[in-house]
Amino acid sequence: MSDEKSFHMSPAEFRRHGHAVVDWIADYYSRIETFPVLSRVEPGEIRASLPADPPRKGESVEAMLHDVEKLILPGVTHWQSPNFYAFYPCNASGPSILGDLLSSGLGVQGMLWATSPACTELETHVLDWLVGMLSLPQRFRSTSTGGGMIQDSASSASLCALLAARERATNFASNQHGCDGKLVAYTSAQANSSIVKDAQIAGLGRDRLRLIEVDQNFAMQPDALARQITADRQAGFVPCFVCATVGTTSSNAMDPVADVGRICREHNLWLHVDAAMAGTAALCPEFRHMHNGLEFADSYCFNAHKWMFTNFDCDCFYVADRASLVQTFTLLPEYLRNKATESGAVIDYRDWQIPLGRRFRALKLWFVIRHYGVEGLQHHVREHVRLAQQFADWIRSDDRFELAAPVPLNLVCFRHKGGDEANQTLMDRLNRSGDLYLTHTRLNERLTLRLCVGQTNTIERHVEHAWKRIQEEAASLP
Repeated sequence: MSDEKSFHMSPAEFRRHGHAVVDWIADYYSRIETFPVLSRVEPGEIRASLPADPPRKGESVEAMLHDVEKLILPGVTHWQSPNFYAFYPCNASGPSILGDLLSSGLGVQGMLWATSPACTELETHVLDWLVGMLSLPQRFRSTSTGGGMIQDSASSASLCALLAARERATNFASNQHGCDGKLVAYTSAQANSSIVKDAQIAGLGRDRLRLIEVDQNFAMQPDALARQITADRQAGFVPCFVCATVGTTSSNAMDPVADVGRICREHNLWLHVDAAMAGTAALCPEFRHMHNGLEFADSYCFNAHKWMFTNFDCDCFYVADRASLVQTFTLLPEYLRNKATESGAVIDYRDWQIPLGRRFRALKLWFVIRHYGVEGLQHHVREHVRLAQQFADWIRSDDRFELAAPVPLNLVCFRHKGGDEANQTLMDRLNRSGDLYLTHTRLNERLTLRLCVGQTNTIERHVEHAWKRIQEEAASLP
């Protein structure tokens, strides 16, 4: 009797095609600087190049890779280019890609300890490593009252923190009966827009998120926070949550965590600290001052996928009291019951996050830390900061430009003195050239250019070239 017909890829075929895909990725990195950093396609152009209907019969991997090269690459903005200075880094690295490949190959669904013990225990252990590597408070260790886990993004981490804060403030009644419309939360007017979205999702609503005014360095003003909390209490509201930012998206502003933390402690508010990109800098002792006051925090997160050479998604989220988080999210239907969970001796990370399911993301983080070691990671962070500081010095020395904000780490906010139109023209010309990619923000109501140094393979010659091109385009402005 013959074997059943199969359309699956055999292990031998996977080996052959896998080599081809890895070769393609390696070749891509070796030629990445030949591509325009920002994709030049028009809206709808990629879809128009694709077949209207799916293939009736299966196609070869060779054909797929050919179409990746011909159809997909033109529509890619090259986030891994060393000439990518836009938004923030979202960097990958060889060891991270390999760890992610292993995760995909194992295909683990890590919702419970029982569904793959290694998935949970490696994650717990690596997150404990990072507590020491970043000199975080000991309460964030799994061996204490808290612990860490990997979320997809800082947006999800802050939402989890807000939901836990909501429940703690209502003695865990909101999950049962819903919000009563009296809860309020607070963050800086310069905080990431994800906090606004979190307030919407958590049922507080936009009007119940107070955006606290900032100082001349775009950091939250603690006095303004304290006044708003007092005013809200007097008006019958119930303050429950504050998000402080260590490194805002617009300008890398550092909220005064210690001062904010004391206010939160006085009023019994949950303090969440979002250090999305900047947190990685704490690998280096000389930058850890930005975490002063973190001992007041109930939760903390930073994105290893932004500046720690670990490809998206990998947000490291910590809580000081895991019981509050677990009580916020725990549901145990019959089909998830198992002896390990009932023993109370294991962590089930499904109870620490929004979705039930989760990938084996700890593998890529483990690979990165083991490949670079602490010293290797520190070296590259320090070099990126050095290059950004050098760029800031070039801005200071050119009479046509000015810095728009302090430069504590690797993000430089600057502008041409010719005004908004000149800066818009300058940025558009640079981005159209394909030589580099910048994005903008608004600080003090003025259009401001941002140059963020943090991509894995960005070195001095790339930053020098960026400055040269900026100077060249500035020379042709009217």
